[in-house]
Amino acid sequence: MLMMQKPKIGFLGLMQGLYDKSQPELPKMQEKFALQVVEQLKDVADVDFPGPAKEREDIERYVKMFNDKEYDGIMIVNLLYSPGNRLIQAMKKNRLPVLVANIQPRPDVTKEWDWILCTTNQGIHGCQDTCNVLMRCGVKPAIITEDWKSDNFKKLFSDWAYAANTCIRLKKTKLAIFGRMHNMGDILGDDAALCRKFGVEANHETIGPVYYAMESITDAEIDAQIEEDKKNFKIDPKLPAESHRYAARMQLGFEKFLKENGYDGFSQFFNIYKEDGRFKQIPILGGSSLLAKGYGYSAEGDTNVLLLTAIGHMLIGNPHFTEMYSLDFGKDAAMLSHMGEGNWKVARKDRGVTLIDRPLDIGDLENPPTPKFNVEPGAATLCSLVSVVGEQYRLVVSQGTVLDTEELPDVPMNHAFFKPDTGIKAAMNKWLQNGGTHHEVLFLGDWRGRLEMLCRILDVEYVEV
Repeated sequence: MLMMQKPKIGFLGLMQGLYDKSQPELPKMQEKFALQVVEQLKDVADVDFPGPAKEREDIERYVKMFNDKEYDGIMIVNLLYSPGNRLIQAMKKNRLPVLVANIQPRPDVTKEWDWILCTTNQGIHGCQDTCNVLMRCGVKPAIITEDWKSDNFKKLFSDWAYAANTCIRLKKTKLAIFGRMHNMGDILGDDAALCRKFGVEANHETIGPVYYAMESITDAEIDAQIEEDKKNFKIDPKLPAESHRYAARMQLGFEKFLKENGYDGFSQFFNIYKEDGRFKQIPILGGSSLLAKGYGYSAEGDTNVLLLTAIGHMLIGNPHFTEMYSLDFGKDAAMLSHMGEGNWKVARKDRGVTLIDRPLDIGDLENPPTPKFNVEPGAATLCSLVSVVGEQYRLVVSQGTVLDTEELPDVPMNHAFFKPDTGIKAAMNKWLQNGGTHHEVLFLGDWRGRLEMLCRILDVEYVEV
């Protein structure tokens, strides 16, 4: 399973050793400042300040330590001026995301300022040198210019830290693909390019091992899962008990397969179950509940959206797999849904989730038990990861609102109406112009800053529509 983890960040505090002789009080003042910054950020990340880096050897030693101990990223702060060239060799060997925090102890220049205050608040002076050298080394750092005591600094740092953590964890992420829908063009990409670009491992698997995992599930395990479902869902009295038990068996079998083989998520093409001949249902409930539990998920073999849900678990939490079904010009919105899968943890709190007996001709098997719900209204971010060419990718992002609407009683799956801040017509025009795909991931809230930070680190084009 993939869950958010508190990032671990190395604090590279730069200054020159010459201050120890000329003005020994200044390094002590700035070390205190560094520790204050660590304290300010402690609730969003574990920030390690090993001491000031006063010489080139210090910089190289600390950067090596941060890499060897598998930190998530490095925050560079010019505590006092430090010549940029001292960074070159360390950065040539660095494998971690880099942030340059353009901060200083005091936010305002006042009448009380003297030479000491000028010297201890010249972060921008060193940052200019530092960033110029990084640019010429081919390093593209995130940059934050803010009052370090502000909530916005903490937010921006948190966005970068979680983005850095996600990028590092992607290199250990493993995804399974069970079939792919034929001729669906926008889901097609180069799986090898995906692995090279993002560091993930994506494997095409056969469904047989999942069937054998299902057969090994005990009645007691199914009973426990049914009880868990009763806590999470309103069970439709029309849902046959045996149908529910079979869906639970499928979910548990899939999870067993994923765990035993080290997978963090999966994508499925529904035709494989009928073609195999041993399955009674398609796993609508299993896909939904495993997504809600912390696994990546997508339909039809869409590896880009599968990856985006996996990223979502690590970067933001509770990604919701969906697609645009129809446009509603009266509401200035798009109706979001899919065949039934979705992360039911984004459901409206006042209406809950109902597990229904779902007639479904797709897949040509028995009715799959399906969680039906409406998405919680409020601010939301809708995303599409686009394969452009080779290892070039684009993240298309629309910020908007999930509307507070009545339930559609005859629509037998989860649904929502998403209204882009730019209006549905303008948003869709730009979405289409940028190759935005028909499968998407929805997040509750406004997560543009965090997603943009991720794209910067990964060198993925970021487009808002």
